[in-house]
Amino acid sequence: MAVKSISLAISGASGVAYGLRLLECLLQQKITVYLMVSKAACQVATLEMGLTFPQDSSGMMDFLAEQNIHGKDYLHIFDEQDWMAPVASGSGAADAMVICPCSGSCLSAIACGSSNNLMQRAADVMLKEKRPLILVPREAPLSMIHLENMLTLAKCGATILPASPGFYNRPQSIDDIVDFMVARILDNLGLSHTVMPRWGEKK
Repeated sequence: MAVKSISLAISGASGVAYGLRLLECLLQQKITVYLMVSKAACQVATLEMGLTFPQDSSGMMDFLAEQNIHGKDYLHIFDEQDWMAPVASGSGAADAMVICPCSGSCLSAIACGSSNNLMQRAADVMLKEKRPLILVPREAPLSMIHLENMLTLAKCGATILPASPGFYNRPQSIDDIVDFMVARILDNLGLSHTVMPRWGEKK
């Protein structure tokens, strides 16, 4: 099945840059994106990138445009507690979902099916509808709890794609490191891209 719509959630783990770059790439391909950003992710964005995310969807649209992330016609932004969002139901679910980055608490909530907010509920929908769910955890070291939660979700059909970039492409910048992970996510979504060469390809 060709992926035409994606739920993208950015939770409060380190690595918000991964999520923003992935959003940019998806919109460039005119993929419909249902975006959810947690309050913790807003704090991390300020800490890691010096960015202040607006708290309302219209302000977020303008903010993303200022960051050269364009694609207003394909982007839909939802609050954490917006239970009327399409992605809260199997009848309105996207073709796939990515949580990038995925915090340990978000991972735990999805593994036990608690659905305390929209991104957790959207992930639960992906599992029950048997649609692709990619989780990008960024934690080190991993506790047994983290590992057991990942195993539980992998058994349920989720793809666990840790934010552990390779260095065989000899990255020259942080952007290159970010692109490595984003390229792997796009690969797992079955989307073509030119973000970085695949193994064996020339630059």
